[in-house]
Amino acid sequence: MTTDAPLACAFGRALLARQAACPLATMALEGEAERPRCAAPVANANCRTLHALLRERATFVLRLAPPGTPLPHAVELRLQCGGLHGLAQALGETQAFPADVHALVARAQQDFGGLLGIPFETVVAAIVRWEGRPRASDGGGRA
Repeated sequence: MTTDAPLACAFGRALLARQAACPLATMALEGEAERPRCAAPVANANCRTLHALLRERATFVLRLAPPGTPLPHAVELRLQCGGLHGLAQALGETQAFPADVHALVARAQQDFGGLLGIPFETVVAAIVRWEGRPRASDGGGRA
């Protein structure tokens, strides 16, 4: 049985946090929440491979749980957003955030001879440095 349903986006949290964008991503309702979906299976496989490599290479410095274990939201955001920022830096891009995840992954494959050729020391350093939005000074409480 085959299905043409769009696949979950590997960098969906970065997209939802508006730290990245992708022309292949569409929003789909899951219950009451919108979730990014990828319209291209090959692109989704490439992004999933990159995500797995980011997690593998950052495991030690972030003290991540073993593969297959879900990560806390903040750690997953750091991995996705910091990883994309680091990859953009490794490719020499100077934008505030990667404007097109699909193009970034394709360019990394071309420039580095595949995803395994990415200079992960630069990317992991960006993951470690990445910080989300600052917390509200009132501790998030409402007046």
